[in-house]
Amino acid sequence: MYGYDQTPGAGQQYAAPPPPQQGHGGYGEQPLYPEPSPPSLADAVRAFTTGSMSAEDFQQIFSTSKIYCPRGEGPGFLALHNTQQPVIPLFSTLKELRGYAGKESKYFVVTGAEVLDLLPTGYGFVLDMEGEHRMVFDAKAVEQMVDFAMRRMYG
Repeated sequence: MYGYDQTPGAGQQYAAPPPPQQGHGGYGEQPLYPEPSPPSLADAVRAFTTGSMSAEDFQQIFSTSKIYCPRGEGPGFLALHNTQQPVIPLFSTLKELRGYAGKESKYFVVTGAEVLDLLPTGYGFVLDMEGEHRMVFDAKAVEQMVDFAMRRMYG
């Protein structure tokens, strides 16, 4: 059975299993060099707005990130119409959303890919509207993001 005979014979004793070795990435153990975690969406927003991240890298992080969306009484996105073209306010963190809409505001969470799929045609979005690194994507930029996502997905 597992490393010892259950019926000890002459001169044979039960032996405790050897202690686990540290730093070799064994089962249930932290690896010696853990994989770096991908940047958060807030980190990606900062990097993209300061020019230290490419549009493709930003979009890849955006598409898999949680996006916090304020909501009204009915289903769907809230839109701002007092801008040049209608935009949807979106937030990279719950803290950013609460800073804009208040502590008791209602919201829902989707991925960035779902945002691109669900956003009405002709609408853009503003990411982290009240944040230090606010990003505005007009309807044309959203179309380009959708085209990029389709090319990545379907070739």
